[in-house]
Amino acid sequence: MPTNIYDIAKKAGVSIATVSRVFNCANSVKESTREKVLTIADEMGYHPQAYAQRLASKKKNSIMMLVPVMSNYFFTEILKGTQGILSNENIELNIVNINQDQGMLPQVEQIIKRRWADGYLLASLHMKEKELEKLKRYKVPISLLDDYSPNFDSVSFNNTEGGYLAVNYLLKKGYKTVAFIAGRTDSIPIVHRIDGYKKALSEFEVDSNENLIVTGGSMERDGFTEKNGYEAMQKILNMSPVPDAVFCSSDVKAVGALKAMSDRKKQIPMISYDNLSISEYIGLSTIHQPMYDMGYNATRNLITRIHQPKSDICNDIHSPELIIRTSSEV
Repeated sequence: MPTNIYDIAKKAGVSIATVSRVFNCANSVKESTREKVLTIADEMGYHPQAYAQRLASKKKNSIMMLVPVMSNYFFTEILKGTQGILSNENIELNIVNINQDQGMLPQVEQIIKRRWADGYLLASLHMKEKELEKLKRYKVPISLLDDYSPNFDSVSFNNTEGGYLAVNYLLKKGYKTVAFIAGRTDSIPIVHRIDGYKKALSEFEVDSNENLIVTGGSMERDGFTEKNGYEAMQKILNMSPVPDAVFCSSDVKAVGALKAMSDRKKQIPMISYDNLSISEYIGLSTIHQPMYDMGYNATRNLITRIHQPKSDICNDIHSPELIIRTSSEV
């Protein structure tokens, strides 16, 4: 059950009237008491505005998706899955952009405190487990998308296995040096894809060379852009010797990488990641990530959690599939 003013009053050792006066900014409350009540309210995940909203309407028939990047092809595909299930439900979807540079947790907490929705879909925020644990105190339905936590419903993807499949294929083809076009190297998906990349190298007894893990200078959207892929491929083509093959961390980046190769009149076998709809039309070998299914399942989990708060936690982990097209068969 959500926290109410009775719970706060009991824990603070004051009357309900005192709690009410604190929330109504009355001058008759001692400053020490005010600070104590507000601190306890925050610890218990309570926000006075949320209380007023719940009185006005206990059910809002809406969910909120919190995302770090709005203009990203990955989220466009995810959104199709979310809309796929919501089309049969009387539920409104609101999307809010979370600024990664301003700290995830304070922004997420501020939104949840206001109780603007019946549940919250956290898409690719990749918050630390200690931060996620703090969200439990708000006692609201939360579902993670493209992320994992034992404490919340989640839908994730095995990025380590995806990186492994791509590089394993290239090594089996006989290529000795495989470069990796990364995004921001501390982002969770990239960290796991690098793990898979190195796992494949290790199995073939190929030394891991950090100089072959390359990214471009433009880091907008964590480097998941065509420009970053173009810049990274220019660096690779300037290496001596040029690597035998390339594993690219996203289809969007691969579009830029292919343009760089075309401009330099070079061709290097390449496997990418995501399997966006565009990849089929440009012959891009890639790791299939079921983005529609991920969006659909994460939203389904959230709706179930809203209707059945005490149901068992559901953690779906999708497995990768290697799709071979012409870009790897040079």
